[in-house]
Amino acid sequence: MTRSAGFSVLALGGLVLAACAPQNLAEFANRKPQLALETYFAGHVDAWGIFVDRFGKMRRTFKVDMTGTPTADGIILDEKFVYDDGEKQNRVWTLKRTGPNSYAGTAPDVIGTAQGRTSGNALNWSYQVDLAVGDNTTWRVSFDDWMWQQDEKTLINRASISRFGIEIGTVTIFFQRS
Repeated sequence: MTRSAGFSVLALGGLVLAACAPQNLAEFANRKPQLALETYFAGHVDAWGIFVDRFGKMRRTFKVDMTGTPTADGIILDEKFVYDDGEKQNRVWTLKRTGPNSYAGTAPDVIGTAQGRTSGNALNWSYQVDLAVGDNTTWRVSFDDWMWQQDEKTLINRASISRFGIEIGTVTIFFQRS
Protein backbone atom coordinates (compact mmCIF):
# COMPACT_ATOMS: atom_id res chain seq x y z
CA MET A 1 0.00 0.00 0.00
CA THR A 2 1.36 3.40 -0.91
CA ARG A 3 1.83 6.07 1.70
CA SER A 4 -1.00 8.24 0.27
CA ALA A 5 -3.37 5.25 0.04
CA GLY A 6 -2.61 4.39 3.68
CA PHE A 7 -3.32 8.00 4.70
CA SER A 8 -6.62 7.90 2.76
CA VAL A 9 -7.69 4.75 4.60
CA LEU A 10 -6.78 6.33 7.97
CA ALA A 11 -8.61 9.55 7.07
CA LEU A 12 -11.70 7.59 6.00
CA GLY A 13 -11.56 5.59 9.23
CA GLY A 14 -11.43 8.86 11.19
CA LEU A 15 -14.48 10.14 9.33
CA VAL A 16 -16.39 6.95 10.09
CA LEU A 17 -15.48 7.18 13.78
CA ALA A 18 -16.47 10.85 13.89
CA ALA A 19 -19.82 9.99 12.30
CA CYS A 20 -20.42 7.43 15.07
CA ALA A 21 -19.43 9.77 17.90
CA PRO A 22 -22.27 10.73 20.23
CA GLN A 23 -23.80 14.21 20.07
CA ASN A 24 -22.01 16.70 22.33
CA LEU A 25 -24.32 19.13 24.16
CA ALA A 26 -21.59 21.80 24.30
CA GLU A 27 -21.73 22.08 20.48
CA PHE A 28 -25.01 23.99 20.85
CA ALA A 29 -23.87 26.57 23.44
CA ASN A 30 -24.04 29.53 21.02
CA ARG A 31 -27.18 28.47 19.15
CA LYS A 32 -30.32 30.54 19.51
CA PRO A 33 -32.98 30.72 20.75
CA GLN A 34 -31.96 29.69 24.25
CA LEU A 35 -34.13 26.67 25.18
CA ALA A 36 -36.06 26.95 28.45
CA LEU A 37 -38.67 24.17 28.77
CA GLU A 38 -40.91 26.18 31.09
CA THR A 39 -41.09 28.98 28.51
CA TYR A 40 -41.34 26.99 25.27
CA PHE A 41 -43.99 24.54 26.52
CA ALA A 42 -46.16 27.08 28.42
CA GLY A 43 -49.68 27.07 26.99
CA HIS A 44 -50.82 24.97 24.03
CA VAL A 45 -48.43 23.02 21.79
CA ASP A 46 -49.26 20.61 18.96
CA ALA A 47 -46.88 17.84 17.95
CA TRP A 48 -46.60 15.17 15.25
CA GLY A 49 -44.30 12.19 15.38
CA ILE A 50 -43.14 8.86 14.00
CA PHE A 51 -41.57 5.72 15.43
CA VAL A 52 -39.01 4.03 13.15
CA ASP A 53 -37.63 0.61 14.09
CA ARG A 54 -33.93 -0.28 14.00
CA PHE A 55 -34.30 -1.60 10.45
CA GLY A 56 -35.55 1.77 9.18
CA LYS A 57 -39.22 0.78 8.88
CA MET A 58 -41.77 3.34 10.05
CA ARG A 59 -44.00 1.50 12.52
CA ARG A 60 -46.31 4.19 13.90
CA THR A 61 -47.33 7.79 13.49
CA PHE A 62 -49.02 9.92 16.11
CA LYS A 63 -50.30 13.36 17.02
CA VAL A 64 -49.91 14.97 20.44
CA ASP A 65 -52.04 17.72 21.94
CA MET A 66 -50.09 19.30 24.81
CA THR A 67 -50.87 21.80 27.51
CA GLY A 68 -48.08 23.26 29.64
CA THR A 69 -48.86 24.78 33.03
CA PRO A 70 -45.97 26.71 34.62
CA THR A 71 -45.18 26.03 38.29
CA ALA A 72 -42.94 27.86 40.75
CA ASP A 73 -39.91 25.75 39.77
CA GLY A 74 -40.76 24.33 36.33
CA ILE A 75 -43.76 23.18 34.33
CA ILE A 76 -46.37 20.41 34.16
CA LEU A 77 -46.89 18.99 30.66
CA ASP A 78 -50.15 17.19 29.93
CA GLU A 79 -49.62 15.19 26.72
CA LYS A 80 -52.53 13.52 24.91
CA PHE A 81 -51.35 11.09 22.21
CA VAL A 82 -53.49 9.71 19.37
CA TYR A 83 -51.79 6.99 17.31
CA ASP A 84 -52.55 6.11 13.68
CA ASP A 85 -54.21 2.85 14.80
CA GLY A 86 -56.63 4.77 17.06
CA GLU A 87 -54.85 4.02 20.36
CA LYS A 88 -54.92 6.91 22.82
CA GLN A 89 -52.43 7.57 25.60
CA ASN A 90 -52.03 10.30 28.19
CA ARG A 91 -48.74 11.19 29.89
CA VAL A 92 -48.28 13.96 32.45
CA TRP A 93 -44.70 15.14 32.99
CA THR A 94 -43.68 17.19 36.01
CA LEU A 95 -40.50 19.04 35.02
CA LYS A 96 -38.39 20.95 37.52
CA ARG A 97 -35.46 23.22 36.87
CA THR A 98 -32.65 21.93 39.09
CA GLY A 99 -29.95 24.39 38.02
CA PRO A 100 -29.18 27.02 35.39
CA ASN A 101 -28.80 24.32 32.70
CA SER A 102 -30.46 21.27 34.21
CA TYR A 103 -33.90 19.71 34.65
CA ALA A 104 -35.40 16.69 36.38
CA GLY A 105 -38.63 15.13 35.16
CA THR A 106 -41.09 12.55 36.37
CA ALA A 107 -44.07 10.85 34.75
CA PRO A 108 -46.08 7.80 35.81
CA ASP A 109 -44.44 5.45 33.26
CA VAL A 110 -40.91 6.82 33.72
CA ILE A 111 -38.68 4.76 36.00
CA GLY A 112 -37.17 7.05 38.61
CA THR A 113 -36.35 10.56 37.42
CA ALA A 114 -35.41 11.74 33.95
CA GLN A 115 -32.28 13.90 34.00
CA GLY A 116 -31.74 16.60 31.39
CA ARG A 117 -29.22 19.31 30.57
CA THR A 118 -29.51 22.29 28.24
CA SER A 119 -26.97 24.23 26.21
CA GLY A 120 -28.02 26.97 23.81
CA ASN A 121 -31.04 25.74 21.85
CA ALA A 122 -30.60 22.06 22.84
CA LEU A 123 -31.66 19.70 25.61
CA ASN A 124 -30.53 16.13 26.19
CA TRP A 125 -32.64 13.83 28.43
CA SER A 126 -31.87 10.34 29.68
CA TYR A 127 -34.52 8.11 31.23
CA GLN A 128 -36.09 4.66 31.28
CA VAL A 129 -39.68 3.63 30.59
CA ASP A 130 -41.62 0.38 30.94
CA LEU A 131 -42.99 0.11 27.41
CA ALA A 132 -46.00 -2.08 26.62
CA VAL A 133 -45.19 -4.39 23.70
CA GLY A 134 -48.06 -6.53 22.48
CA ASP A 135 -50.94 -7.51 24.75
CA ASN A 136 -49.17 -8.83 27.84
CA THR A 137 -45.51 -7.89 27.51
CA THR A 138 -43.57 -4.96 28.93
CA TRP A 139 -40.00 -4.04 28.04
CA ARG A 140 -37.83 -1.70 30.09
CA VAL A 141 -36.23 0.62 27.54
CA SER A 142 -33.81 3.54 27.75
CA PHE A 143 -34.30 6.87 26.00
CA ASP A 144 -31.50 9.14 24.82
CA ASP A 145 -33.73 12.10 24.01
CA TRP A 146 -32.56 15.25 22.18
CA MET A 147 -34.55 18.46 21.60
CA TRP A 148 -33.54 21.46 19.49
CA GLN A 149 -35.57 24.67 19.51
CA GLN A 150 -35.57 26.19 16.02
CA ASP A 151 -37.44 29.44 16.63
CA GLU A 152 -40.13 30.76 19.00
CA LYS A 153 -42.73 28.30 17.69
CA THR A 154 -40.83 25.22 16.47
CA LEU A 155 -38.93 22.49 18.31
CA ILE A 156 -37.60 19.19 16.93
CA ASN A 157 -37.16 16.10 19.14
CA ARG A 158 -35.27 12.90 18.28
CA ALA A 159 -35.02 10.05 20.75
CA SER A 160 -33.02 6.87 20.42
CA ILE A 161 -34.69 3.96 22.22
CA SER A 162 -32.55 1.02 23.34
CA ARG A 163 -32.97 -2.23 25.22
CA PHE A 164 -29.97 -3.98 26.78
CA GLY A 165 -27.77 -1.36 25.08
CA ILE A 166 -29.07 -2.18 21.57
CA GLU A 167 -31.03 0.48 19.68
CA ILE A 168 -34.53 -0.78 18.87
CA GLY A 169 -35.77 2.37 17.18
CA THR A 170 -36.07 6.13 17.09
CA VAL A 171 -38.87 8.58 17.71
CA THR A 172 -38.92 11.89 15.86
CA ILE A 173 -41.39 14.59 16.94
CA PHE A 174 -42.03 18.08 15.58
CA PHE A 175 -43.57 20.55 18.06
CA GLN A 176 -45.44 23.72 17.06
CA ARG A 177 -46.60 26.34 19.57
CA SER A 178 -50.02 27.82 18.91
